[in-house]
Amino acid sequence: MYDQRVKDGTESGVTAFVLGGGKSSRMGSDKAFLRVGDETLLSHALKAAGAAAGEVRIVGDAKKFAGFGRVVEDIYLDRGPLGGIHAALASSTTELNLMLAVDLPFIGPELLKYLLSRARESGAMVTVPRACGGLQPLCAVYRRGFADVAEQSLREGKNKIDSLFAGVEICVIEEEELIRAGFAAEMFRNLNTPEELEQARSSRFE
Repeated sequence: MYDQRVKDGTESGVTAFVLGGGKSSRMGSDKAFLRVGDETLLSHALKAAGAAAGEVRIVGDAKKFAGFGRVVEDIYLDRGPLGGIHAALASSTTELNLMLAVDLPFIGPELLKYLLSRARESGAMVTVPRACGGLQPLCAVYRRGFADVAEQSLREGKNKIDSLFAGVEICVIEEEELIRAGFAAEMFRNLNTPEELEQARSSRFE
C-alpha cells in the first residue's frame, strides 16, 4: 500500500493537468461542461486533480477555460491528446506531471495519489495503469522529459501515445494491482456518447 503521507495530503513538486478534450463530436456538445451528478465533468476533474497535486492547470482553449483556472494551450494544434500532453509537459517546471482527461468522471483523488506514489517509487518516465483492456495514458504520470519524445513524434506527424512507450521506461500498473489496492477497473470508463453519459449519470463509481 502506498505511503500514508501521500494519502493524507497533496503531493508536493507535482503539477496536474486536466486535458480539456477536443471537439466532442460524438457527444454532440462540449464534454467538459456536461453534468454528472451535481457537478460538471470539468469541475470533477479539477477537484480530483487538485486533491492529489499541489498545482492544477487546464490544457485547452484559453477562451473556453480561462474562467476556471490557469490554462495551457496546445503548441501543435488539433493533434489530439498527445498534443495536449506535449503542451502540458513543455510548460511544466516539475519533474512529475499528472495527466487526467476531463471525461473520466469515476476517477477520484485516491487513485491519482496512488499513481503519483508509484511514479516516485518506480522512477519510470511514464507510470500508466492498464485496465478495461488497455493502457490508460490519459490518467497517468509523466516525467517532464517525455515532452521531447512527444515533440519528435508530433513533428513526424504521429499522434498515437501508446506507440511511444516502447522507447522509454514505463511502469505499468496492472489491473490486478489496482484491484488489490482497492480501485475498480470501471473507474476508467470514459464518456464519448450521450448513451455513455446517461449510463454514468445512473451508476456512479466512488
